[in-house]
Order: sequence, then structure tokens, then C-alpha cells
Amino acid sequence: MSIKKKIILSFFISFSIIATLAIAAYLDFRETRTEFKYLELAESIRGKTLQLRRHEKNFFLYGDSKEIDLIHRYIGEIEALIKDAKPYTRNDNLDKLNVKLKEFSLQFENITAMASGFHEELASLKPKKPSYLFLIPIIKATFLEHPLQNAQLLKRFFYISKKDDYITFLKRLGNEIKDMRNTGEKIIEISKELDRGARERVQNIINVTKVAVLVFLPISFLIGFVSLFYISQSIVNRLKKLMVTIEKSGAGFFSPMPFPAGHDEVSTLIRTYNNMAEALHAREELLRTKEEELIQSKKLAAIGTLASGVAHELNNPLNNIHISAQILAKEMGEDCTGIIEETVDDILSQTFRVKKIVANLLDFARSKEPDFQEINIVDIIQKTYAQAQKITAFKDIEFVFESPPEVFLQADQVQIERVFVNLFTNAADAMEGKGELHVKVFPEEDTVKIEVTDTGNGIPPEVKDKIFDPFFTTRDRGTGLGLSIVYNIIKNHGGSITVESTVGEGTTFRIFLPRYK
Repeated sequence: MSIKKKIILSFFISFSIIATLAIAAYLDFRETRTEFKYLELAESIRGKTLQLRRHEKNFFLYGDSKEIDLIHRYIGEIEALIKDAKPYTRNDNLDKLNVKLKEFSLQFENITAMASGFHEELASLKPKKPSYLFLIPIIKATFLEHPLQNAQLLKRFFYISKKDDYITFLKRLGNEIKDMRNTGEKIIEISKELDRGARERVQNIINVTKVAVLVFLPISFLIGFVSLFYISQSIVNRLKKLMVTIEKSGAGFFSPMPFPAGHDEVSTLIRTYNNMAEALHAREELLRTKEEELIQSKKLAAIGTLASGVAHELNNPLNNIHISAQILAKEMGEDCTGIIEETVDDILSQTFRVKKIVANLLDFARSKEPDFQEINIVDIIQKTYAQAQKITAFKDIEFVFESPPEVFLQADQVQIERVFVNLFTNAADAMEGKGELHVKVFPEEDTVKIEVTDTGNGIPPEVKDKIFDPFFTTRDRGTGLGLSIVYNIIKNHGGSITVESTVGEGTTFRIFLPRYK
């Protein structure tokens, strides 16, 4: 469909919708009379229920038998009004009111029967003193309003052989009266809800009718013309934006336009351009990525070759220095001065550090596949930390290890040891030699989860995503290969590693390793 036809069609559709709303509002206006009838009945029900409660209170206060007839009359009138209002109701409030009214009627009948019987019982009572005879009229007049207080009067001033029966009777009477009053309150609440609902229904119809008659019809034509103007301007503006965007694409800026919601010719043109721009942009990004990967691959290959050669040249003298320092540390006696002991410890720690750097360079350069064997990961962690404890940086670190005695899985023992050496030394550096190092092992059916937590300075959020990148480090010393090697080893084992860190509180590494190859 052409744009011109769509504009004309949209105008007539909008006008038809508005006209339909106006007609619907007019039809609702015709229903107003019905709603007013329902409102009239609801108001009558509310008024009758209030009169019912008033006569109920008079009956309890004065005990007048005329009030009984009036109560029965109002109950019958309310039932008739409920029956008349049934065709107009839209909820179950009338049914609830009818149930409560019947309940109220039964309770009232029961109370009047109990009161009549109690009057007869009072005639047979004798006071303890003749002067107490004046209490009998008072009790007759007030026992419905205050049954428990009158029970106490009977017990104190009259000779009665069945004290417990009278007290029980008056308590039961009090409970019946209380239940009846509660039922009366419910009747009032429901009648108020009926009246409020009827008023809201009438008010809603009046509001809808006002809006339909006074607003929708007068502005229907205006909306049509405004819609026509808006659609026309929208098409022109979108075409102008598309022209500017195409000119930018010629200069190499492939920026897509906002995705169009419509299906007209302009929207189709914009979608086609967006698809083309996305394809060109994706191809350009792919070429750029491949070029960067090629350059990075050449750099890493050259660095790997250099690292391998340097590591081989340094490894033998470092081993000799480290072994000599260990022998010297064992041969030192108690007479050895503090400066000598400190110097030997420094030689050991620095050679271990350089050996770690060399090992990292070799691991990075070789990147060999793991040799899977069944190992006890608990022994690996304990032996690795025992080796790391010999370094000065671990002397003031408290090691907390939580694990079952044995947890077996298939892995490369040497590579797994390398993982924990790097994690432990990184933790020691982060804690600056003081703090707590927690290691927890959670064996599961197919996997083993290991948590390594330190109380160091934490990792800033802006660098957390880069810590596994090769040669990335935030320290003044170090190669930046430790965590990269850890990541590659875990990945080659078919596992995964994640990190959570809070600056100033510490860092937790979670390792997930499959138990079987």
C-alpha cells in the first residue's frame, strides 16, 4: 500500500475509533437510569439497616416489646429490597447481606426467647433481705444490656439454689448479644459498601458520558488532521535522516538508524540500509580483529621463543643458588647473627620468586597438554602451601584449610601444583605478608569446587576483567603471566575459574574442575 493511501486510511481509522467511543459513551448514558435505580435501592437498604440497628439498641436498653415488632418489620423490608436489587448487582455483596440478615434474625429470636424465660425465673427469686426487693425491677430492665453485672447482683443479694446455672446462662446470653451486635456491624458495613459501589457506578457512567460527549466528538476532526500532518512530516524527516546517514557511510562511518516500527516504504528502506550498514561494519570489524590477532600472535610467538631461551639459561644457575641457600640455612647454628639469617632468608625468597618467574615463562612458552592421572587434590594443596611457607612472605599468614581427608580427580599433578603456587603467591603479595588465607574444597558428584580466599586489598572493578590477560599486572614487579597460566591450565582441564573481589576486604577465586577426563 502506498504512503498516500496509508495516510488517508489512518485518518479514517482514527476518526472511526473516536466516533465509536462517542457512541459507546452515549449508550452508557442510557444505562444511567438503571444505575440510579440501583443507587436508590442501595440507599434504602442502608437507611433500613441503620433503623434496624437503632431499634436493636433500644430493645437492649429498655426491653420494650414494641421494639421487637419494629425489628421484625425492618428485617422484612430489607429482605424485600434485597430481592428488588438482585437484577442490578454486579458482585456478591447482596448475597452476603442476605446471609448476615438471616443470621441476625435467628440470633434475635434466640435472645428474645432467652430473655422471656429469664423474666419468669426472676419472679421466683427471694432476696436475702426485704430491702433488696428494689433490685428486681432494675435487673429486669438492665440484664440484656449488662448480663454479667446482673449475674453478680443475683449471686450477692438473692437466695438462689442454682448459682452456676444462672451465671452460665447470663454469660451465654452475653455472648449471644455480642455475636448479634457483631452481625449487625457486618450488616452496616455491607450496606455501606453497597451504597458506595452504587454511587461509584453512577459517577463512572456520568464521567464517561461527559468525556464522550464534550471531548471526543469535538476533537475527532482535529485529531484526524493532526495525524495527517504528523505522518507526512514523519516521512519527510526520516528521509532526510536517511540521506545524511548514507553520506556518512560513504566516509566510512557505518552507523545504523533507529529501528523503524512501521512497514511502509520508508521503513523498508531504513531496514535495508541498516542491514547493509551492519554487514559492512561487521566485515570491517572482522578484518580489524583478524589483523590484530595476527599481530598479537606474532608478538606472542616471538616473546615465547625469547622467554623459552631466557628461562633455560637462567634455570640452572637459579637452581644452584636456591639449593646452596637451602643448605646454608640448614647449616647455620644458633650463634649465627641476625643479619646473616635475614640475608639467607632474603636469598631464598628472591630465588623462589625468580624461579616462579622462570617457571611462568616456560609454562607460557610451552603451553603443553595436561597428562591426566588420578590425584588427591587435598595432598596437592597441602604440599604446595608447605613449599610456599618456606618463603618469608608467608611467615605472618594464617592458613585455614577446610576439606575432606581425600578428594580424588583426574588431572595433571604438575600443572595443578603450578595453579596453586601462583594463587598462593598472588594472595601473599595482595596481603603484603600479613592476613588470612582460606582454602575450601567442595567435592561433588562430577566436579570439585575449590575456593581460595585472601584478606588482601582486593582487585579494583575496572581491572577485574583483565587479570587473566597475558602480561597484565598492576604490581611494579612481576611478568603478568601467573593468572594467565592458571586460566589456561584450568581451561585445558575442562574446568573454569571465576573471581569475586571487594576493594579493601579481599578476593576469592573459585575453581571448578571435572572429576573425570
